[in-house]
Amino acid sequence: MRTVSNEIERVALRAARAAGKIHLKRLSRITIARKSSAIDLVTEADREAEAAVIATIHRAFPDHAVLAEESGATAHRSEHRWIVDPLDGTTNFAHGFPQFCVSIACERHGKVQTAIVYDALKRECFTATRGRGARLNGKLIRVSTQNRLSGALLSTGFPYDARERRHYYLRFWEEFMATVQGIRRTGAAALDIAYVAAGRVDAMWEFGLKPWDVAAAALILEESHGRISNMDGSPLDLAGGNVIGSNARLHSQMMKVVARARAAADRIEAKGNSGRTRIKSR
Repeated sequence: MRTVSNEIERVALRAARAAGKIHLKRLSRITIARKSSAIDLVTEADREAEAAVIATIHRAFPDHAVLAEESGATAHRSEHRWIVDPLDGTTNFAHGFPQFCVSIACERHGKVQTAIVYDALKRECFTATRGRGARLNGKLIRVSTQNRLSGALLSTGFPYDARERRHYYLRFWEEFMATVQGIRRTGAAALDIAYVAAGRVDAMWEFGLKPWDVAAAALILEESHGRISNMDGSPLDLAGGNVIGSNARLHSQMMKVVARARAAADRIEAKGNSGRTRIKSR
């Protein structure tokens, strides 16, 4: 089994590098389309990188299943499943903002065992294998030792329905802004989580994430002695979408802030919905 694991790691790295080459090649000549909304973009780089990743995986493991952002799930049934975001941070990429990556995870029996988050532009490759630690360009990484939220640097992002639910999401931003030292919003969730793993930020929170946004980075964070969970503190559900990641020391403090913010945000949203209902009824 160790031989198989080694080969999976090698294939994952080859696939990530193939995607990274496409990112760099396409960065100077970007074509853009829209998916679910005016702010949900897809580029030729997304599609080409995904095709390259899947081809690399299936050359080595033709029977493995794949779940990828652009093409969805393959019909394969296998104890192994690869979860792929070919270009996390598409909006950044489309504008030439230097914060994007490829994210590749490989599950066995539903549990991620191998993970890579690769930022080709910065030449930074975050990797993890379950039980063997997390690394950045081959060197072991650990989360920060910050234990006070008041001294913490956080990162976050907004989902694609942010225009429609801006008051809801901003309530969380406001609550954290009043509590922490600083907040960064850089637009690539996999890198946000990987940066917690590397101790560059102390914690993160985000709504509306998909399995391909989280799967690889979550293992990297766990293997760097951090913690990632659903926002209520329950074990991470890749399909759940709403997550907190931290250096573990800050996790309970993060959940308390989220609970306060959610109570206020729910009231704001309920009031807004009530107002829209009354207008409609006239």
